[in-house]
Amino acid sequence: MLINCAAYREGTKLSDISIEAISDFVSQPDCFVWVALRDATDLELSEMQEEFGLHPLAVEDARHGHQRPKIDEYGDSLFAVVHLIEFVDNELSVGEVNVFVGRNYVLSVRNRSQQSLLGVRERCERETELLRHGAGFVFYALIDAVVDRYFPVIDALETDLEAIEERIFTKGAAQSNIEQLYALKRKLMVLKHAVAPLMEAAGKLHGGRVPAVCANSQEYFRDVNDHLARINTTIDSVRDTIVTAIQVNLSMVTIEESEVNKKLAAWAAIFAVITAFAGIWGMNFKAMPELHWEYGYPTALATMLAASVFLYRRFRKSGWL
Repeated sequence: MLINCAAYREGTKLSDISIEAISDFVSQPDCFVWVALRDATDLELSEMQEEFGLHPLAVEDARHGHQRPKIDEYGDSLFAVVHLIEFVDNELSVGEVNVFVGRNYVLSVRNRSQQSLLGVRERCERETELLRHGAGFVFYALIDAVVDRYFPVIDALETDLEAIEERIFTKGAAQSNIEQLYALKRKLMVLKHAVAPLMEAAGKLHGGRVPAVCANSQEYFRDVNDHLARINTTIDSVRDTIVTAIQVNLSMVTIEESEVNKKLAAWAAIFAVITAFAGIWGMNFKAMPELHWEYGYPTALATMLAASVFLYRRFRKSGWL
């Protein structure tokens, strides 16, 4: 679906244009065209390929989707794949933004995501001096907008981790904590898979040899790369904390099992003493004076009780009961 299609000259929007008029403005050296599509159909992509002369391999990647974040160079044009990460029903949903960039055009195709990028166009149109840099600055603005939306995601994951950490030493919560920690780790890896490849690709857009379309915007891409590096570092830190928290919870499970085993062993010892006494007095020898003693039975019970109380108090004092 077509969202926007507009032509710009010297940082100023000329007008919204039709798809059929794209070639007229692209042919003008001082103009560039910015088109935004959402969940584009094969027909729409074919039309864009014809209007902008897009590389077939890039169009094929955009058509099939589910690509790894990357920035590919095709002659004097670029093709970028960036992941859009958002929470849907407390799970991370992964969408895509495919961006085609040339000297005088920018085409963005958003797929499988409810996040709108209309604010990027509004921001660029307000900053006319920066928009004078042309398609390269628009490309930066789109990448920057996506990367900035990773920060609330990582903040939410850190908040969830802190909530789990507060329950680590709650008795009986270890198994639930481990399940939540593994779910959190899975979400974190979704974000990691979006950030790490993009950081590697964005590093090629500043310093040294950079694509011509980005030559006037290198410092902006350096800023994007810094943001990605900071997010990546935070991800690694949170992941290490999750691993540590899992180990602590596993230790808590072992400690709780040890406590149960100690209690079972203590009660088993108490009943073993009672069983020993009962076994001795339960033997059927004729020459056992206790069997014919008037106070033999209550004395036997008192002895068993006294031994049990003594053992109970000793185990209690040592912390086994």
